[in-house]
Amino acid sequence: MTRAARPMRLGEIAERLGRGVAGDAALTIGGVAALDGAGPDELSFVRSPRWAKGLAASRAGAVIVPAGVEPDRPAILSPNPGLDFARAVALLVPPLRPPAGVDPRACVAADAEIDASASVGAGAVVGPGCRVGARSLVLANATLYPDVTLGADCTIHAGVVLREGTRLGDRVVVQPNAVVGGDGFGFAFDERGEPEKIPQVGRVVVEDDVEIGACTTIDRAALGETRIGRGTKIDNGVQIAHNCDVGEAVVIVAQAGLAGSTVVERGAMLMARAASAGHLRIGERAFVGAAASLHRDVKPGGRVWGTPQMEERLFHRVVAAMTRLPDMLRRLRAVEKKLGLRAARGERADAGEEGEV
Repeated sequence: MTRAARPMRLGEIAERLGRGVAGDAALTIGGVAALDGAGPDELSFVRSPRWAKGLAASRAGAVIVPAGVEPDRPAILSPNPGLDFARAVALLVPPLRPPAGVDPRACVAADAEIDASASVGAGAVVGPGCRVGARSLVLANATLYPDVTLGADCTIHAGVVLREGTRLGDRVVVQPNAVVGGDGFGFAFDERGEPEKIPQVGRVVVEDDVEIGACTTIDRAALGETRIGRGTKIDNGVQIAHNCDVGEAVVIVAQAGLAGSTVVERGAMLMARAASAGHLRIGERAFVGAAASLHRDVKPGGRVWGTPQMEERLFHRVVAAMTRLPDMLRRLRAVEKKLGLRAARGERADAGEEGEV
């Protein structure tokens, strides 16, 4: 672990999680670790019975286990060990927090409103008209352009840029070097056929409990708002273009990209490198597979993969068929050769030998 743990009794952890305990509830837990690296004072977990074989060899002092796994040491009994372990980590290893107040090396506009419980780090810039809510952190070298609002308990990590007019709700986390509210990519062609910039005069609104990954970019609207809904989680290196409307509890994985005015409905999931053309709608709880390229809407609950996008079952059939194509091509050429069809077209009669694709 890179952060110091706060020792707790196993029974106290279980009580905070709302779970039962098997074995010594008074055992003091001094840290957390993976099953194969845990020590006798550390807590680990077994995700499912499939992983139980690693338990006997582990030195972990206590574990979180699901039904079907008989613990051989003190344990917390859980229907969802992975989730409960994550919550236990939050209890045992609280995040580092700088003291409240404004570092003297920060640059804060005279009319900016900084809650007394908030913290502004060295080199941070807080522009005119900004408001930073209770217990929020603006860490080193983050930049808030004019008229940016942060709610309570936000964390703005080092190097983040929040452009003018951006609105963040409560408990929003923005990881290092993300840019929220940058200009959207909008151009019109002038009389000479050359691109002329369309002013981007809208803003970005991020609702409560959103996390935005490192180096992600979310563009301001050309007019109106680009909106990120409550509880949405956005991975590193994601691009969300101007006027997108991302609903609540959406998951967008690394390097995915949404073109302008894409609508993503509640609970949808976009896997790594998925991409959407502009003005499309991705329905509620839809699933877009890794590297899929969308050129039409995805219905609610739909599951699509591939380029161009295909329904999941068709995609798997197509991929399976592709592995058979070289053999099918060799067989076709053998038939053509036998029938003399290739020679009749002026092609080499010996084409299609073994190894040719």
